[in-house]
Amino acid sequence: MAFLSAFALSIGALVIPVQGGVTYPNCANGPLKSNVVLTGPASNSPGVSRLGLSAYQWWNEALHGVAHNRGITWGGQFSAATQFPQAITSSAAFDDHLIERIGVIISTEARAFANNGRAHLDFWTPNVNPFRDPRWGRGHETPGEDAFRNKKWAEAFVQGMQGTESTHRVIATCKHYAAYDLENSGSTTRFNFDAKVSTQDLAEYYLPPFQQCARDSKVGSIMCSYNAVNGVPACASPYLMDTILRKHWNWTDQNQYVVSDCDAVYYLGNANGGHRYKSSYAAAIGASLEAGCDNMCWATGGTTPDPASAFNSRQFTQATLDKAMLRQMQGLVKAGYFDGPNSLYRNLTAADVNTQVARDTALKAAEEGIVLLKNDNILPLTLGGSNTQVAMIGFWANAADKMLGGYSGSPPFSHDPVTAARSMGITVNYVNGPLTQTNADTSAAVNAAQKSSVVIFFGGIDNTVEKESQDRTSIAWPSGQLTMIQRLAQTGKPVIVVRMGTHVDDTPLLSIPNVKAILWAGYPGQDGGTAVMNLITGLASPAGRLPVTVYPSSYTNQAPYTNMALRPSSSYPGRTYRWYKDPVFPFGHGLHYTNFSVAPLDFPATFSIADLLASCKGVTYLELCPFPSVSVSVTNTGSRASDYVVLGFLAGDFGPTPRPIKSLATYKRVFDVQPGKTQSAELDWKLESLARVDGKGNRVLYPGTYTLLLDQPTLANITFTLTGDETVLDQWPQP
Repeated sequence: MAFLSAFALSIGALVIPVQGGVTYPNCANGPLKSNVVLTGPASNSPGVSRLGLSAYQWWNEALHGVAHNRGITWGGQFSAATQFPQAITSSAAFDDHLIERIGVIISTEARAFANNGRAHLDFWTPNVNPFRDPRWGRGHETPGEDAFRNKKWAEAFVQGMQGTESTHRVIATCKHYAAYDLENSGSTTRFNFDAKVSTQDLAEYYLPPFQQCARDSKVGSIMCSYNAVNGVPACASPYLMDTILRKHWNWTDQNQYVVSDCDAVYYLGNANGGHRYKSSYAAAIGASLEAGCDNMCWATGGTTPDPASAFNSRQFTQATLDKAMLRQMQGLVKAGYFDGPNSLYRNLTAADVNTQVARDTALKAAEEGIVLLKNDNILPLTLGGSNTQVAMIGFWANAADKMLGGYSGSPPFSHDPVTAARSMGITVNYVNGPLTQTNADTSAAVNAAQKSSVVIFFGGIDNTVEKESQDRTSIAWPSGQLTMIQRLAQTGKPVIVVRMGTHVDDTPLLSIPNVKAILWAGYPGQDGGTAVMNLITGLASPAGRLPVTVYPSSYTNQAPYTNMALRPSSSYPGRTYRWYKDPVFPFGHGLHYTNFSVAPLDFPATFSIADLLASCKGVTYLELCPFPSVSVSVTNTGSRASDYVVLGFLAGDFGPTPRPIKSLATYKRVFDVQPGKTQSAELDWKLESLARVDGKGNRVLYPGTYTLLLDQPTLANITFTLTGDETVLDQWPQP
């Protein structure tokens, strides 16, 4: 393979500002027509004119729809793109087929943008970090707090984004690898935070979503994070990027590359506020590339990198550079960059953006993801008669742009709750509400409530801009909003609270008699207002489940933000539903407008570990061996049709170390169960759901008695026994 100068090559390993979208090379009549093997700098951001290669921008965003960022140009027929709910809301649907459809639509629209010179082919999504601490401002970008849930969400989304053909629609990027969930906590920032993580917690909790992305879904790209893990910055960690990612997970295809988070390499050097892991920027560049990072994103916060100087001072080798270039270029090959105008996905145009199917899916995703937390027989509302008036109070009530969340693009429309209610013919008395202030004037809101038959308050905390200030010190309801809710309830009118944005402690609302219902909608996207009103009025029925624990506000005083441990101690309450025992609302909580009964069907009482493993013929990884599925009957014993999410939690006292009470092992959403009718659900799972992680990070299948608990709270259970010898399914590489 012929290579150009070291400088030209090393520039190809950078993300720098490039205007405009992708311009596909002409491989039939251009300079590349006679090249059998492409040269190293083909992925060069500035472009190589003599090879017929234009500038290329690796940095494109599509967290929940094609987003505004430097790689994407909006305008003309591409002035809008479908904006789905944020991951935290879509995850609450527990509908993986829906998540895959969302990925298909996003990548279809993204490819249409690219085909028309308005985007490129690499998209830095999804964010699969577990939502460990409720203070994290970017937690709404993730599928939630549970590692297994995040794995399944990532599997569905990555398959939707990249597709199942040999050519990818676009290249997805799983981020941020690894143990990243802090922006700013006092003097500790994401640029200098050293996450102290035990090998057990790393293997059991922080890394499984990335294992799914890399080993099992073969995602095209992984983004290393700003923080350090146990003393070594993630983007300079051979243990993370080589030992685990490429060797242990066999993520070795040449079309897969690692990209740094933007300016992460700058901050692992001697930059102020960074890790100071290396004595110079050049040494930092070398450490990152040699450790396995192939593409360094440079944003605007750090000094412009000088890879040529780093190369000339022998901070990294030509072989390392060649490998990085090959990985990136092969990724473009996988995305059909060089395949010509008649190749797969090159026919996607503006007509494939904002389709009716996309709009319907966005609305469906919002409806499925909204969670009913409390209902004192007030919902669904029956609104009849020309004199019916509804007070809609709060800044979220008509703030359509806030319903999108961070990393958003321009939607074809934005339907806030007030707009949606008025389109239904409802007479709305709207009054804005406070964000945080305690002494907000409530007179207008009270007046609106007094002339209305019911009050709907829209509130919560908004974390949508990627800034260090996103992280919170408090998870309590904002005092000004809580005061307004209390005064609205004192009018005697029934109050429905719709909590938007991220999670806060609902304890005060539960003690106010006239707060009759609470819903959580998160960031429900372009049609979020319609979805909320459809549920409130009964045009749709709630079936979403919380993908996170709702903690009491006192939790922030009990659990230091920077403590990465999961398991509790004498003075530390632990984290997530697996370890924390006193939630306001537990993971998996979600009410319905009807009632359900669940009954497991016949299931074997005993399994031999040896027999289970003997049946794993042709399965490369033992933990992916299927375990017999569980058949469950779901009966709607109420009077309204509704979906129902069957959650299966595994509990058991086995193994040498203390175990959590339960952990999510399987789930299934059942659709449109009619009153008095029964549907069956097959709960599929694998040995990974039964295995537990020991102190060294090994995933072990233990003999013992297991119980599968159905629903939250438990409605039914199945008990079975595994016999034989404990077996290591996955032996974890030691640091």
